[in-house]
Amino acid sequence: MNKVLLTGRLTRDPEMRSLASGKSVTTFTVASNEFIGGGREKAEYHPVVTWDRLAEIAGTYLGKGQQVAIEGRLQTRSWDDDRGQRHWKTEIVAAHVEMLSGRRKKDYEAQQAADSLVAQADTYTEGPPTEPIPEDAGADLDLADDEEAAA
Repeated sequence: MNKVLLTGRLTRDPEMRSLASGKSVTTFTVASNEFIGGGREKAEYHPVVTWDRLAEIAGTYLGKGQQVAIEGRLQTRSWDDDRGQRHWKTEIVAAHVEMLSGRRKKDYEAQQAADSLVAQADTYTEGPPTEPIPEDAGADLDLADDEEAAA
């Protein structure tokens, strides 16, 4: 059975792309810690790939430093580069991604800015309602001033 369960933190923001076929793919790296003797930790870095709707969600809502739980499978792919050298890459193809920590910092900043604007709007509208000034109000004042000057 090929099944991976992984918990860790994103090392960078996910990179989302759309393929020519119309499919979405998002890649990111998750860091996990392995506890070795003497109270020390060793970091491991795991490349993760998500596809289609999960890729869109991961690209939109995940961010660097966020803690996630990944469920998926291991996949190894190989290719030849321009010089004819063979390369291999083993990655986790995620079937399920669960956010274990809050939203990205950027989202909090955007929410705080929106809340601030709403608070400012409420502050300005708390006073007594005022009627709009008619467009011809200034013209009436000018005429009155002109008539007084002429008299």
